[in-house]
Amino acid sequence: MHAPRVLIPVLVLLAACSDPTSRSSAQPALSQPTRSPPADSMTMRASFAPVVKKAAPAVVNISSKRLVRQQADPFWQLFGLGAPQDRIEGSLGSGVLVRSDGVIITNNHVIEGGQEITVALADRREFPAKVLLADPRTDLAVLKIDVGDERLPVLAIDDSADAQVGDLVLAIGDPFGVGQTVTNGIVSALNRTADPSGDAASSYIQTDAAINPGNSGGALVDMDGDLIGVNSFILSRSGTSSGVGFAIPAAMVRRVVETAVGGGHTLVRPWLGAHTQSVTGEIARSMGLAIPQGALVADVWPGGAAARAGVKQGDVIVSVDGQPVVDAGGLNYAISTHKPGDEIKLGVHRGAGAPITLTVKAEPAPETPPRDQRTLSGRNPFDGATVVNLSPAVADEMGLDPFLGPGVMVSGVGRGFAMNAGLRPGDIIRQVNGQKIQSTRQLADIVGGGGSTWQVTVERNGQTITAQFRT
Repeated sequence: MHAPRVLIPVLVLLAACSDPTSRSSAQPALSQPTRSPPADSMTMRASFAPVVKKAAPAVVNISSKRLVRQQADPFWQLFGLGAPQDRIEGSLGSGVLVRSDGVIITNNHVIEGGQEITVALADRREFPAKVLLADPRTDLAVLKIDVGDERLPVLAIDDSADAQVGDLVLAIGDPFGVGQTVTNGIVSALNRTADPSGDAASSYIQTDAAINPGNSGGALVDMDGDLIGVNSFILSRSGTSSGVGFAIPAAMVRRVVETAVGGGHTLVRPWLGAHTQSVTGEIARSMGLAIPQGALVADVWPGGAAARAGVKQGDVIVSVDGQPVVDAGGLNYAISTHKPGDEIKLGVHRGAGAPITLTVKAEPAPETPPRDQRTLSGRNPFDGATVVNLSPAVADEMGLDPFLGPGVMVSGVGRGFAMNAGLRPGDIIRQVNGQKIQSTRQLADIVGGGGSTWQVTVERNGQTITAQFRT
């Protein structure tokens, strides 16, 4: 149901967007008089300077540039005037040094599409950066700068998950490209799983510390000066901070950093092998649960990790490694912070008895059946489309439901009839000329048989579309 048009929509802002002409202007480290850390909460009100002095040198500015071809006005092109022009498009953001040899964590949207990435340290020195790993689903990216044998200041990653609502925090970054800036606030909420990208495997720290465009990728630190999150986005009606900011927790940050420094270029997410839904108030009452919290198991993948551990349809997963599960998104996030091979303890509510503990071995989603990737050609609606067999692994890569069942998915669309027909990556081809499509081989055989009239049924975003084509 859509909100009435008269209401002002809440905008989800990726805070890296800034004036492309802005220049990095990191502030140099200034000498400060000797101070001792605050001894108690009352003393803390006097100054955050000791915490800032420890954390700020490890926060960097990041500028990303890419070459964009700007199309000429179609009106002038009718008269043979005007030609496409190239222009430089850029964005500014922030990052955090997490290893002394120059490894930096930031948001993926800060550097996405960037052909030239520059990192400015707190002392104003600038270095070109290369991307070790970029993961759009977590919105995290790992960069590396070459500083030779120099050891740079770093922020320790605190993934102990002991942050509490009401804890004091500082946000450090480069808002609007003005230079390194520090704002303070508190942890407003934990385990926020509402995500503008719709990805269920997310769980954010919410804070009221001021976060503005350019703060993306910057540090959210606790009063020990440790990194507890990477600032990612805000909710706002005005485009500037309204006190509702979100940071990616340190547990996911550590997972991405360890993958990158270990040589990985993609993040392999463990898959539970169970289709879950959040426990609502109605579900909680029907199952005798005291509170509507947890993830109800609606289906279990045969032979998957959950099935082997003894998870059954109808179970409610209420905790992971002793930490409570708020909803299905929180469960997916908790699983995704583990590495393949880890053992995960699940607290499960089953029937009227006391919760039981099951041990699941983390493993990636299976690629069953094999993807058998093919690029189709010829006089048919799929000319130029690249297709793969649908499996849990392929569905997970595309951010789709791994329980969509067997079928063929469009993974890419190049020049050809498929592009003109409107096929998109992520479309699932269900039927062609009345035949149910089960594999890429079957689809290739059907289109290879020729024909001039085609009836195609495609599933897109949960909706089924049937269209007729002539080739």
